[in-house]
Amino acid sequence: MQGFVDVIQGFLDLGATVILPVAIFLLGLFFGQKPGKAFRSGLTIGVAFVGIFLVIDLLVLNLGPAAQGMVDRLGVELNVIDVGWPATSSIAWASVVAAFIIPLGLVVNVIMLLTKTTKTMNVDIWNFWHYTFMAAMVYAISDSIIQGLIAAVLFQIVCLKVADWTAPMMSEFYELPGVSIATGSTISYAPGIFLVKGLQKIPGVKNWNSDPETIQKRFGIFGESIFIGLFLGAAIGALAGYGVGEVIEIGMAMAAVMVLMPRMVKILMEGLMPVSESAREWLNKRFGDREILIGLDAAVALGHPAVISTALILVPITVVLAVVLPGNAVLPFGDLATIPFIVAFIVGAARGNIVHSVIVGTIMIAISLYIATDVAPMFTQMAENADFDMPEGSAQISSIDQGGNIVNYIIYKFFSLFN
Repeated sequence: MQGFVDVIQGFLDLGATVILPVAIFLLGLFFGQKPGKAFRSGLTIGVAFVGIFLVIDLLVLNLGPAAQGMVDRLGVELNVIDVGWPATSSIAWASVVAAFIIPLGLVVNVIMLLTKTTKTMNVDIWNFWHYTFMAAMVYAISDSIIQGLIAAVLFQIVCLKVADWTAPMMSEFYELPGVSIATGSTISYAPGIFLVKGLQKIPGVKNWNSDPETIQKRFGIFGESIFIGLFLGAAIGALAGYGVGEVIEIGMAMAAVMVLMPRMVKILMEGLMPVSESAREWLNKRFGDREILIGLDAAVALGHPAVISTALILVPITVVLAVVLPGNAVLPFGDLATIPFIVAFIVGAARGNIVHSVIVGTIMIAISLYIATDVAPMFTQMAENADFDMPEGSAQISSIDQGGNIVNYIIYKFFSLFN
């Protein structure tokens, strides 16, 4: 069993830049594409994700030290460390239930497609670790592999249904037709869509409009995304107590993120569209006029400047929230750079309105901090069982991504009733 888990972990360690091209190539062949065309589609998508993750690395490498600088300046002392999604995923895959998740997840997805209970064909296998963590949490409290796998399936079903529900947003706002997002961390913030709808009905507040287009009209060239990135990056550097040179450096890095990310997403769509068209033709011949969506990593939504802008504003807000929220024990750190992923649906629902997105994002992150605090003892126990190296000086660990995941938390609490 452990050998099988190690093989799976080795495959997943290759990352989305290898897994997704292979999946797209096989899908292309399945839907009748010629091998050369299918290979080109997979290769193009792989190149796009290499570019996307290079830009994300640029974001992470700059935001991490800046966040630490803000924490140091505020003198924050909280005893639960946010270790981030990489550590969380490694803890998940160390569980005994890990070996079952990928084959089970693929079977569930196929069954739901055949029964027309989902339109999403989720090729984002790399992010199945979210389902694994769900299963590992329930296994930890129940000592039952069956319960753990049931919990993972429930989480996956929710993810696929939300992916279907939000697909029109991906097509209309993000201009990604035929694409859906079933990434567990993004799905967690889908309830924020209802908060956005409510906020946009409040007199006065509904008129607070600050989408990128409006900002550009008001400020001319200084309202372009490249200048917004420069300004927000420099502001974060200043809040972190950086010197002038470092402030300019992080400003330039964020300007680069704003410019490069949309270009990478365009390359991604260049590779994806031929496969989507082939899938549509293949299905129409056999099942009539039926829509099938390709489930991809939430990184594809980061191409919109409003997503990055909202996330950069929320970084210092999240640190301040950790200080002022009574009862919170989580020190945000590792997952601050994942904020663009978790606000994607909120920004889409707000149609790019940065003010509304920041307000709702603040509320949702506050909820996540409380959830991450509540599950910290269980999270820490799972880490110790996985022989995880605890951060120096930390009493407990958790994460905003999966430790603070709302859907994960509801399912976990449900199973807690029986264990």
